[in-house]
Amino acid sequence: MELRSAFRMNGFVVLLGWLVFTLLFGAAAVLAFISATQHGGGALAWAGAVAAVLAVLVVALLATGLIIVNPNEAKVVTFFGRYIGSVSDPGFFSVVPLTERRSISLRVRNFETQKLKVNDADGNPVEIAAVVVYKVIDSFKAAFAVDDYEEYVETQSEAAVRHLATTHPYDAHDDARTSLRDGAEVAEELTVELRERTLTAGIEVIEARITHLAYAPEIAQAMLVRQQAAQVVAARTQIVEGAVGMVGLALDRLTEAGTVQLDEERKAAMVSNLLVVLCGDRATQPVVNTGSLYA
Repeated sequence: MELRSAFRMNGFVVLLGWLVFTLLFGAAAVLAFISATQHGGGALAWAGAVAAVLAVLVVALLATGLIIVNPNEAKVVTFFGRYIGSVSDPGFFSVVPLTERRSISLRVRNFETQKLKVNDADGNPVEIAAVVVYKVIDSFKAAFAVDDYEEYVETQSEAAVRHLATTHPYDAHDDARTSLRDGAEVAEELTVELRERTLTAGIEVIEARITHLAYAPEIAQAMLVRQQAAQVVAARTQIVEGAVGMVGLALDRLTEAGTVQLDEERKAAMVSNLLVVLCGDRATQPVVNTGSLYA
């Protein structure tokens, strides 16, 4: 069974028709009762009274079909257990009497999952949480495909976050791998997976993003040391690459200018001194050599 629109009429038009019908029928019943009383027609008087009571019952029965639909809301209408349609247009309407109506909010909602502790793709325990933004697009599925669509979305969101954490490492040491810290890629993957999971409940996931990501407390300190070491190595690598380039440039410029004539041993000494100056993390202390390098 699919989502469909329920039969409905403008509520104000129906109310006006009921009012006119009640006034006319009531007036006719009162006149008949008065005429029967004056002329001694007891049966006619009782018939008029019964007709008036029936008219009131009919109006009360039809009044059970009046509904008010607020903006960004849908009414799922069932008639003795049978789905007859939904009303999603805001306003005042009259539907089939004696029906049951269930309100389904079509507003955009969001919630944040709990901080989940799970092992990443490398086996490291991490804490992760995400925020999910969604809305109902199919009121029939939201009402009847699952027991509680809000609880369903929450459960599926936690399952998707756990699956995401187990398929990606916290830190990727290879450019070919996507890590949990790659915000845009991870958010897109989580959103697509949640859309597939919640389609059964008539839910559209608008966006899903990681809001909390950290190593578990028992390994946080060790991983911090590891990250610091990796940053130190990366920084030193960049410094060495820059120093080698500067040394090569200095030797080339000296050779082109003909300032000094350097043999291989003097070049080696100069390279050593320049690398110590450029790569050292402390201020260098100059040493004045008044002798010969070969002495």
